[in-house]
Amino acid sequence: MQENISTSHKMLFINTLAFTVCFAVWMLNGVLVTFLVSNGIYDWTPIEIGWLIGVPVLTGAVFRLPAGILTDKIGGKPIYSCLLFFCAIPVFLLSYCTEYWHFIACSFGFGLAGTSFSIGIAFTSMWYPKKNQGTALGIFGAGNAGAALTTLLAPTILKILTDNGNNLEEWRKLPFYYSISLIIMGIIFVLFTKNRRSEGSQSKTLIEMLQPLKEIRVWRFGLYYFLVFGCFVAFSQWLVSYFVNVYTLSLITAGFFASCFSFPSGLIRALGGWMSDKWGPRKVMFWTLTASTIISLLLVVPRMEILSPGKGVNAYIDGIVTTINKDTIIIKNKNKKEEIVYNINVRKVENIALNIYNTNEDILIWPNKTIWQETIIQEGDYIQKGSLLAKGITRIYFQANVWIFAFLVIILGSVWGIGKAAVYKYIPDYFPGQVGVVGGMVGVLGGMGGFCGPVIFGYLLEWTGLWTSCWIFMFLLSAVSWFWLYTKTRT
Repeated sequence: MQENISTSHKMLFINTLAFTVCFAVWMLNGVLVTFLVSNGIYDWTPIEIGWLIGVPVLTGAVFRLPAGILTDKIGGKPIYSCLLFFCAIPVFLLSYCTEYWHFIACSFGFGLAGTSFSIGIAFTSMWYPKKNQGTALGIFGAGNAGAALTTLLAPTILKILTDNGNNLEEWRKLPFYYSISLIIMGIIFVLFTKNRRSEGSQSKTLIEMLQPLKEIRVWRFGLYYFLVFGCFVAFSQWLVSYFVNVYTLSLITAGFFASCFSFPSGLIRALGGWMSDKWGPRKVMFWTLTASTIISLLLVVPRMEILSPGKGVNAYIDGIVTTINKDTIIIKNKNKKEEIVYNINVRKVENIALNIYNTNEDILIWPNKTIWQETIIQEGDYIQKGSLLAKGITRIYFQANVWIFAFLVIILGSVWGIGKAAVYKYIPDYFPGQVGVVGGMVGVLGGMGGFCGPVIFGYLLEWTGLWTSCWIFMFLLSAVSWFWLYTKTRT
């Protein structure tokens, strides 16, 4: 028995390590494409960038179902090994790309690395009893941290390879190094793993294996996973460009912040698995979706400066303007021979100097409001009672400080990490003999979130001009998922 436990842990460790490598490769375009565009090597539009980031995720999503089926039928060792060696080829060819379609083609190829999830989920579940599968699958899912490895290390490696931008063509060595890591991992997998297949799956036909997909529960799980996994994948790449464009950070610093989003989310997935074993996946999922809705709403408000008409100064007598000073207007009433002094709020010098692009020195948590008036009359003008003497201007400024923003997205990533484990705890509970098929389908839907996310974000940015439009989408998706879980189910 002790030997079996030892073997199970060994398989889990190698599975997780392979998934980490594959996930790092799968997320490569998020950093590489941003580097190529920000350094002027290629002039791609936001929509083209969105497609480049999304295509690998699309491939990984579409092929997750067949990969899960093959793992149930044949076993994880041969499928995982072939995947690692095959993906090394398009990653290597990425070093020789010169045209946009070259990048698309190679991205489509190495995107198959994303199928490692459904392979690993099915293979891992074969080595553990049902009572421990939530924890085991949570530990395996910690391989999501591979996204953090890419966003954290790849920008620094690119900086070193290109001699701090002096020799930009040296970027082509990065994909070569990634292909070598896949080959090494493939060799490790061949030498140190044992194969195992799902019990009973060998005697089933393909139609029989696909029967669970008729249940609405599978598609509900898929929606949850579209959010907690797919959008995690999307933001693991999109946040690099977000930090560069919204907060004018360097690529290395942006990569660091993006890795802070990805890394905890990957590691905390193991905690999510334990929580799901202890309290059940529904309770964990409910609080995950609640937190996702609230945090996404907080992130909707953009970094902004709004100038709006405010409270002005109106004349309450007829008369002639005799004096206009910086902060006063004097009007003399002809008949009564009296002078009325009107006070003007003057815009302070420090407010004039305040600029939306250089206000990270002080952390402003709440919107800042400034009100002042500007004279619109001249000396000698005849003024009727009720006329506007000075127009009011209200300036509302919201900083969306980078540290507060980063804190919120890190918390959101961690919440999604817990949710990812909860979704996959559902699957062996309801479909114990079909984890590969159901897990593959849920993985497909989740992967589609990773593909659709950058593409949707790109179109939203193009249409609205607001970087925070992606968070509006997140809020709506979180709210819909929460509503479905709360109102329609008890499981």
